[in-house]
Amino acid sequence: MKKAVFAGSFDPFTIGHKDIVNQALNVFDEIIIAVGENSSKLCMFSLSDRISFIERSFENNSKITIESYSDLTTSFCESRDVKFLIRGLRNVNDFVFEKDTKDIQQTFSSIKTVYFISGRNLSYVSSTLVRDLIKFSGKYDHLLPFELKN
Repeated sequence: MKKAVFAGSFDPFTIGHKDIVNQALNVFDEIIIAVGENSSKLCMFSLSDRISFIERSFENNSKITIESYSDLTTSFCESRDVKFLIRGLRNVNDFVFEKDTKDIQQTFSSIKTVYFISGRNLSYVSSTLVRDLIKFSGKYDHLLPFELKN
């Protein structure tokens, strides 16, 4: 059984994130969506809200589990005996960041990173832009795979 971790802050979980997970479900038997806790990062949504958003996005999907973590992503993977890390690529900027991350990661971990390119017409979707739309009362519902209750 092939297991993978898809890790991130998911603040909030967007249709872009869901697209990456859906692509990965064609490759992996089980996916752990790991919601990062980072005390130095100020999130718009609480950890429990972010987990709830993801649960609502994948109701009744037995191939997905959701957990939180606060250590290195590779340490989390190793503690769950997971050999693969899922990452999404939207654009060339993501590629440069992800390549550097993979290169440094390979100096201390055997976890393999598997990349999925964002689906057609989703490369513009980012949590940062969605947070700005929410903050400034813009239209954002079409960018989330769940209903955000105000």
